[in-house]
Amino acid sequence: MIKDIVNYLGFDGDCEAAFNFYEKALGGEIIAFFRYKDAPGDYQHSPEAAERIMHVTLQVGDKLIQGGDAPIGMHGGHSGYCINIVTDNNDDADKFFAALAEGGKINMPISETFWAHRFGMLIDKFGVPWMVNHPKPMN
Repeated sequence: MIKDIVNYLGFDGDCEAAFNFYEKALGGEIIAFFRYKDAPGDYQHSPEAAERIMHVTLQVGDKLIQGGDAPIGMHGGHSGYCINIVTDNNDDADKFFAALAEGGKINMPISETFWAHRFGMLIDKFGVPWMVNHPKPMN
């Protein structure tokens, strides 16, 4: 039985900066943070990887976003997915969209659509694609 499904974001050395940005933009709290150098036992990593993030967890309300820096040379980029934030009001949708768009690229400005009171798409300054959605009732 699945207990939960959590978005896990991979980065190539900028995970710490990204999650500090998300913590502020989304009003969350980083509750777990481990560097490669902090791994217990005989875990092997290159000296260049020591300061990279092995794992981080950001809690936003009762939701989690997790991530880490991929081993050097193994990051595949950010494509084929979007993180979708669903809100229950326009003010929060606008606030989260503006915060995440800071320094990024807006692909679709946040506005009303036939399915949503507010919907917008962007790629943040770390290359992560986001959608922000305050949906209309589906009946």
